Amino acid sequence: MTSLSQPRIAAPLSVPRAAPRAIALWLYGVALLVFCMVVVGGITRLTESGLSITEWNVVTGTLPPLSEAAWVSEFEKYKRIPEYIEVNAGMTLAEFKNIYFWEYVHRLLGRLVGLAFALPFAYFAIRRAIPKGYGWRLFALFALGGLQGAIGWWMVASGLTERTDVSHFRLAVHLLNALFIMAGLIWTARDLQVLARDPDARPARMTAVALATILLLFVQLLLGAWVAGLNAGYAAKSWPLMNGSFFPQDVDWSQGVVHALTHDPFLLHFLHRWWAFVAVAALVVMARAVRKADRPASIAIHSAFGVQVLLGIATVMSSVDLHLAVLHQAVGAILVGTVAWGAHSLGHKGATRPA
Repeated sequence: MTSLSQPRIAAPLSVPRAAPRAIALWLYGVALLVFCMVVVGGITRLTESGLSITEWNVVTGTLPPLSEAAWVSEFEKYKRIPEYIEVNAGMTLAEFKNIYFWEYVHRLLGRLVGLAFALPFAYFAIRRAIPKGYGWRLFALFALGGLQGAIGWWMVASGLTERTDVSHFRLAVHLLNALFIMAGLIWTARDLQVLARDPDARPARMTAVALATILLLFVQLLLGAWVAGLNAGYAAKSWPLMNGSFFPQDVDWSQGVVHALTHDPFLLHFLHRWWAFVAVAALVVMARAVRKADRPASIAIHSAFGVQVLLGIATVMSSVDLHLAVLHQAVGAILVGTVAWGAHSLGHKGATRPA
């Protein structure tokens, strides 16, 4: 008697380990933390708090002073630098604690961003959940984050010996690198979102329109960082005229044009307020191009630069009110995020792998 053979059970299909959607959400979360760091960095700068911590202790610096003796020790270190000697002589311990707070929060956020990136990155790598071709990009973003911490200390160190403030050049590098990281996180997250919907999708490419716009916006951001570093926002409190004239009369040309273009607060204030409209023209062109591919991104770009211009004018006319100035920096970071979004939408249009 022949026995009936048991039906064969098909081997289960292998489930891809790649998790582009989960990684995209993680990257958006890290981008949000970087945005918060940019905002707190602006507050730190505007409150002149950046030099309150005179050492860079990556591990032990995680905790603030926990006793009165520890606070006094930190204050004594601050008393040795030029900012205290020439600007803040006579500051009380209570006043020192106020400026220490913002620098401490800024550094603590930096550590949090590092952990928020490193731990999930390691998890996704161990699980082999990172889609092919994205591992190197995530590692590059991680390396830039580590570099950002080093740049931050390099910036602070410039104000600890011979200056009463940090170098505006180093401040610009610190801010622009942070914005570049945030934009890179958003761009990569959007690539992964698209990949989650369509496994055949290719990473977006940078278009000529987007690149030109980014370069013009970069100049405006650089000027803004220099204006912040030199306290050039205080050079005038009227708009559109500067102290009664269109072009400022107080520009110091005695050390040459190049020095004036990179150091004179009146000239840099003038360039920042009017180059803004060159950047706006480019943003309008880009936003109109984006509208065909991604209408929400186009609306976001228009909204961000519109609010940013109004905040810039209000900041000047308020003699750099703290709240308005912080909002100006925050919306500037949002504008960078919307441009990354729009540039990606332009670069992704029709980007699919051939069959």
